[in-house]
Order: sequence, then C-alpha cells, then structure tokens
Amino acid sequence: MLELILANLKTRPFRTLISVVGVALGVVLIVLFTGLARGMSNDMARRAANWKAEIVFTRPGAMTLDSSNASVSTDYTQRLLKIEGVESATPDYVYITSDSKGRFGTLRLDGIDWESFSKMNDMSLVSGRAPVADDEIILDERQMRDDKHELGDEIPLFGNKPYKIVGVFSPPSGSRIKMSIAAMQNALENPKKCTFILVKIKDGAKVEEVAKKIDEALPGNKISLTQDLVIDAQERLPALNTFLKVLVGLGAFVSIIFVLLSMYTTITERRKEIGILKSLGASTSFIISTIEGEAFLIGILGIILGFIVSFIASYSITNLFELQFEFSRGWILTAITVAIGGSLFGALYPAWKASAIDPVEVMVNE
Repeated sequence: MLELILANLKTRPFRTLISVVGVALGVVLIVLFTGLARGMSNDMARRAANWKAEIVFTRPGAMTLDSSNASVSTDYTQRLLKIEGVESATPDYVYITSDSKGRFGTLRLDGIDWESFSKMNDMSLVSGRAPVADDEIILDERQMRDDKHELGDEIPLFGNKPYKIVGVFSPPSGSRIKMSIAAMQNALENPKKCTFILVKIKDGAKVEEVAKKIDEALPGNKISLTQDLVIDAQERLPALNTFLKVLVGLGAFVSIIFVLLSMYTTITERRKEIGILKSLGASTSFIISTIEGEAFLIGILGIILGFIVSFIASYSITNLFELQFEFSRGWILTAITVAIGGSLFGALYPAWKASAIDPVEVMVNE
C-alpha cells in the first residue's frame, strides 16, 4: 500500500506540493504566532518582575500586567524597614495607559526613587544621570535603540507634556521608561502614593517567615513573593488566550480546506484508476485507507516544512526586530495534532466518495 500511496503522490507533484504548503501554512500560523505571543508576553512578565527583591507589598487588585492603581501609601516604606528580616524597601508607582506605539498597545511608566531602586536591583546608568526634575525621564538601552533617541531628546507623555531624556539604564526591569516617583505623583496629582513597595530581605532570613511577619504587622494588605509572579503570562491575559485559540482554529481550517480540495480533485481525476482497483478486488476499506494514507503523508511533509519555515522566520525576525520568541512543547504538539488531524479529516469525504465509485459504471463510461 505504501508504494501505491507514494506513486499516487508522485504522479501529481504540483498538487501534492500545494497540499503540503497548505498544511505547512496551518503549522506556521500556530507555531510562529503562538511562539511570538508567548515570547512577548513572558518577556513582559519577566521585565515586570526582574527584581532582586523577594517580596512585593501592595493592596489587593493594585497590580496586574495590564492595569494598575496607586492605593499604597509610601509611608509603609519606613514601617516595613522596622520589621525583623527586612533589609531594604523601595516604592514603585506604575502607570499604564493605551498607546498604539507600545507593545500590546499599552505604555507602562515607572515612578521610582532611583537611588534605592537601582541599588536593590543591581541596576546602573549607562550614560547620563538619574531623573530629578518633574519633566525628566530615563530609558533602558533597548528603548533608546528602538526609538533612535539620544540624550536630551524629548518624549510626550501624559498627553502632550514633553519629558526630557537625561539618562540610560541597564539592565531592563519593569518599565523601559522611568521617572522619579515625585514626578509621577505630581503628574497624576496623587501625592504620597505608589502601586507597590519592593522588599528585600536580609541574608539568611527566610522569605516565607518575613512575609508572615509583614502580614502580621501590617494586616489587610497583599504580600506576594516575586518568585510567584513570573508565571506563564498568558494566564494573566485572557484576550491573548482567545487570540491563540483563534489561531489554532484557523490553522486547522486551512489544513482541512487545502487537503479536502486537493483530494477531491484528485479523486475526480482518478475515477478510472479506482474503478480498476475495485474490479480487481480492492475493498472499500483499502480504498479509504489509501486515500487517508496519502493525506497522512501530506500532513507529515506539511509539518516538516512548517517547522522549517517557522524556525527560520523566528530567527530572522529576532535578529532584525529583536522580538522575543518562546516556543512551547504544548503548542508544537498542538500544531502536529492539528496538521495530522486536519489532513485526515479533510480527506475523509473524498475517501468516502472514492470508495463509493461503481467499477462497472466507470469501465462503461470511461
């Protein structure tokens, strides 16, 4: 049977190639775009929690990946420093707004005390100085490079208010654009407030024990461990999950349609051949197995081509645009399942039509 399947595919190489490309397109849709979505969302999550601090002190509902509010009093900073096991604490005011130029259509700004924040998180200024005035900001190296900014350039924030770039920092942590916390509070008219306070514990202290002491000393607040914050960011972005499900459905649809049309056309052209096989004693199951075998092999070739294209494309895009890709075993298995399943399902109707061909009618008419 394998020899017959291969012979049938070789007889119509162009149609076989079109079918393989169709299946490969479905694989690319799933593997490439889910890898991009996963890589970008997890990169955002890692930057959002790229802290040396072990504990995040905030209020319930104050901090998410797509929105924030400033409901924490900065007075908590001094109170946290008095708790046994706490080495340092620094507030962070996060402001997230819609922005068509930003990743995921949003722009995140951080209002921080640079001296304490940088010391806690092992950050440094690559050039320039820390922001001091209310109209000064610093950017990380990638933001400077992507937007082709230079020290002294101005960026419109909070509407059209110009902010001057006075420094460049590294490594990235949280927002790529930072200003002093006082500047953020003044801009949003929310003095002595922040979104959360980062807490670093002393060497030798146990994180869980310090977190428990903080909760007992300052009840009613939310105590989170930074090690728990870097989870799969897709779980925090419901719209992203919906987008990925649509991609999977589209990939399956493309695979099914390409194989169905190819196989149906092929069956129409091979009526005489199938009639001869049936007259020689080929059973219905043999005919169906042969057609499904061709579809299965097309699915395998489509998977191989799809993976090659996806990995080459991801490598090229990463180097050209510095976008992050993160392929997962789960989505790769999903792509394989969709490609094989779509190919077999797409060939099911043509296979059934082929098995129903009357050999006598074929021999008489053709």
